[in-house]
Amino acid sequence: MKKLIAILTIIFLFTLPIFSQKDFNYLKKELKRAGTSKDYSSSPYLLIFDKTFSKVMDSGLTYTTIKRFYKILTDNGIKKLKSLTFYYDPLSAHIEIKKALIVKKDGKIIKIPHNKVKDYPAPARAIYWGAREKIIPIENIDIGDGIYIETYKKGFTYALLFQDDEKYIPPMKGHFYDIVHFYSRIPIKLKTYKVSIPSNKKLQYEFYNGTARNYVHFLKDRIEYFWEVKNIKPYRKEPNMVSPSDVFPKLLLSTSPDWKAKSLWFYKVNEDYGSFEYNKEIKDKVNEIINGAKNDFEKISRLTHWVAEEIRYSGLSMGKGEGYTLHKGTITFRDRCGVCKDKAGMLITMLRAAGFKAYPAMTMAGSRIDRIPADQFNHCVTVVKYKNKYMLLDPTWVPGVRELWSSAEQQQEYLMGVPEGADLKTTPISPPEKHYLKYYIETNIDKKGNSISTIKIIGEGQSDSMLRRFFTRSQVSEWDNRLKSEISELFPAANIIKISYQNPYDISKPMSIMIKFKNLETLISGKQNRYIHPILSSLPFYYAVGFSRFSDNLKKRSYPFRTRCSQLIKINESIKFPYSFKLINKPELKTVKGSGADFKGDIYKKGKSIFINLSIKLKKRIYQPEDWESFKNTIKQFKQIKDNFIIIRGGK
Repeated sequence: MKKLIAILTIIFLFTLPIFSQKDFNYLKKELKRAGTSKDYSSSPYLLIFDKTFSKVMDSGLTYTTIKRFYKILTDNGIKKLKSLTFYYDPLSAHIEIKKALIVKKDGKIIKIPHNKVKDYPAPARAIYWGAREKIIPIENIDIGDGIYIETYKKGFTYALLFQDDEKYIPPMKGHFYDIVHFYSRIPIKLKTYKVSIPSNKKLQYEFYNGTARNYVHFLKDRIEYFWEVKNIKPYRKEPNMVSPSDVFPKLLLSTSPDWKAKSLWFYKVNEDYGSFEYNKEIKDKVNEIINGAKNDFEKISRLTHWVAEEIRYSGLSMGKGEGYTLHKGTITFRDRCGVCKDKAGMLITMLRAAGFKAYPAMTMAGSRIDRIPADQFNHCVTVVKYKNKYMLLDPTWVPGVRELWSSAEQQQEYLMGVPEGADLKTTPISPPEKHYLKYYIETNIDKKGNSISTIKIIGEGQSDSMLRRFFTRSQVSEWDNRLKSEISELFPAANIIKISYQNPYDISKPMSIMIKFKNLETLISGKQNRYIHPILSSLPFYYAVGFSRFSDNLKKRSYPFRTRCSQLIKINESIKFPYSFKLINKPELKTVKGSGADFKGDIYKKGKSIFINLSIKLKKRIYQPEDWESFKNTIKQFKQIKDNFIIIRGGK
């Protein structure tokens, strides 16, 4: 039967209509009508059309034809289109370049021969699954020329013909899904998507963040769905905004009935494969790790951090099943490496060896998962039954982190692969108080105007992890010099007296750093007044402050935005003088309270000292546009201190 299908497929290929003169005339006409660089601002090139047609078989195997026609608008467009690259995974898919043409602006057609197409191993870092790429060199092109590319794919990624079709059937057999972006960084005159499925399959779909012309046609034994959008303008990102797929037009399609069905499939495919079987070597290691643990939580914590630290992030291909099946725990334990799904699988294996009920879960780091059950996943984590509830664990994101589940993943959807099945869930907001960053700063000024400053910094949660990374991303021998450089860059005349810090590899308590130094820049004397430059106006480790990469220039936002994590920032600074003085001027601080952030600050004189106390609360990781007002005003208030002096009068 397979041979007959292969023969029929070959006959179909060789009876495909040849590109006719009518087709050539159509391309010439569209190229002429497309417009010039004046019509498309500074875009380097234009997509005249982008047309996709997918044909879904009963097995879920999908054949896809994509036709794209580019027009070069600028010199930069020539540079960007000097080659076109198509990625694929040969284990599950391939791609064939059916046609490649250059349509010159004078109407001449140049065919790019098939032998010009090159097939290379795709560049890889940390994940070595054997992905490949096909590259088409585009030569002798000018502004105003067009490039037409037609590709033919099959598989649940991409695929070629003349292969055994069975290996390209999607993992969830009989089902089809697709995610189609109707947004672009370049202008598109016309984008269409058409899919034909057997009439016995139920397809659910939704078009998000926009509208499209669409129709459904009922044919003899198939149903055809179609979407079309014209004149797609390049999208413009706002600083620190969420993923483009969360806010710009996209189409999701799936024949999977719901997320519970996907959950049950994910549970079964890994249980059937035996991903979590353990041997005596693993059992002995687990017993060694949990020996002496006071309770179940401590056992879970020890195992999570062992996997986080001891299983290197490096993905080696398991062959068939790679990408959706978790490697067996015995393999990961032997190799001491794997990607997120394998680290999650290793933790599940060890938790089961310790007597816990544990399972995998899928999530999407960096963007939202919507209700249509298409495979919107790029990350795998672990869930464990603890006190009759499922608790999330992430051995990939918690090396050097005191948490078991990274709060940089809060407000993120996930799907558990559990025996009873589960619906899509969302991780809750983590209270800012769990991620505090506290500064205690003391400065003593002598009669000559010299000063000695001491800074103590303590971080917890994700703030703790940010401080640790300062050390752990460099050699131990460099740590002291890096700390000295951090101070010297902010205060060039500083003279370091003492530095101390907790071992960054010891996560038993929050990270702390202490720096003591002579600072010649705190006090600037004028004819009558003295100008105070507080330490917090040039804050060490400012990168760990959640809004450090934000500007307050945007009056309002159109899209949601995000920080690394919710956070509480507290700064207490005192400046002590050897004489009495009068406080002449200080930055005026206003209290901010809102849905995005809170700010409270005070600057006051007491005795011979000035005290500055600040409290800043960043309330979540993902913010809505209406949260920007309080977030922006919090930044403005902090800048009041950074950009202005405190002025005093008195002393000699």
